Amino acid sequence: MDNWYERSFGEDYIRVYKHRDRQGAADEVRSMVGWLKLPVGSRILDLCCGAGRHAIPLAKAGYRVTGVDLSPVLLREGRNADKGRKITWVQSDMRRLPEDVIFSGHFDAVTNLFTSFGYFEEDEEQIKVLGQMKRALKPDGRFVMDLLNDGYVRKYLVPHSTREIDGIIITENRRIEHGFVFKEIDIQEGNAPARKYRERVKLYPLSMMINMLEESGLIVDQVYGDYEESRYEERESPRMIMVGHSR
Repeated sequence: MDNWYERSFGEDYIRVYKHRDRQGAADEVRSMVGWLKLPVGSRILDLCCGAGRHAIPLAKAGYRVTGVDLSPVLLREGRNADKGRKITWVQSDMRRLPEDVIFSGHFDAVTNLFTSFGYFEEDEEQIKVLGQMKRALKPDGRFVMDLLNDGYVRKYLVPHSTREIDGIIITENRRIEHGFVFKEIDIQEGNAPARKYRERVKLYPLSMMINMLEESGLIVDQVYGDYEESRYEERESPRMIMVGHSR
């Protein structure tokens, strides 16, 4: 289970999360652009960029974007969608960015979106990710992190759901255990044996995230409950979106 993310973010992941459309991401980017307040041409690192749902509209908005992800499948999808070849795509573990000058004090902003934090069993490993964000940012560089809201998930978790996409049956079972939200995914395609995946994400309350960020040299300036800039509510906000700067 420790390296579940090495298997889960493949071809089937694209099917499971097909409902996460690019138009929705473009709308989210419009909000982020307002929060970041950066001039066109600024350098943005999209850490855990996936297939580029946010990286591509950021590039279209005039920013110089670098997308980093561990999954070669999702990076392939991103490159294929990047028709203007505007984005630099890099395969890397988010805890260990390449020893390259562009990842040392180079970026005006870092984004970490769609629950791309909390994948590891130990807090020390999550903190390494924050350290890499700090390392990549210029002094006073900006960041946006979009995470699951701990209180909301605990209150509204759906234990079981089934849906059909293009004739494929996707069954998802969810539970909270030892501070993590676990998801078990079964994909049934025709008469073939079900393909099984597991996901695990650590749930962090806002106060703990703020402390971890500050210890890493990252200061939270604002917290939103969604991309419409709703006020963050501990048990009612669907997301925990933190906007801040590097100390």
